[in-house]
Amino acid sequence: MFDVLVYLYENYWRPDACPDHAQLTRKLSAVGFESDEIQEALSWLDGLAGTAQSYSGRQSTDAMRVYSPAEQEQLGEESIGFVSFLESAGVLPPPMREMVIDRATAIGTTPIDLDDLKVIVLMVFWSLGEEPDALILDELFVAPEERLIH
Repeated sequence: MFDVLVYLYENYWRPDACPDHAQLTRKLSAVGFESDEIQEALSWLDGLAGTAQSYSGRQSTDAMRVYSPAEQEQLGEESIGFVSFLESAGVLPPPMREMVIDRATAIGTTPIDLDDLKVIVLMVFWSLGEEPDALILDELFVAPEERLIH
């Protein structure tokens, strides 16, 4: 599923640039994605669109986020730490954080892999028509061991 999401991010500037589900399914099949992988990704994206609508217009607050035991288990320490890092860096406001948490818990993998969470963060930005700045893109795509220190 995450390969499909990355493909969509790389090939469509924003969600409204994507064709309807039937045409998109055909295009993704032609590229080589499996039918079940495509359907899972499209279903997940439908959930993301619904989450984006429910969080749009909400004001950013400085409220502290307390994770429930189920969220802690689902996300894992590494992913919660990464979300906290993005918040403290000022690039993930609370409404977007909640979208990330909602979509991460919708995956069903326990705990979610950090690389998968990074794709979710990227897709949240994409769904809102926002592009993360270059430093955040670097954090989302480049493995720490591959970074060059100047």
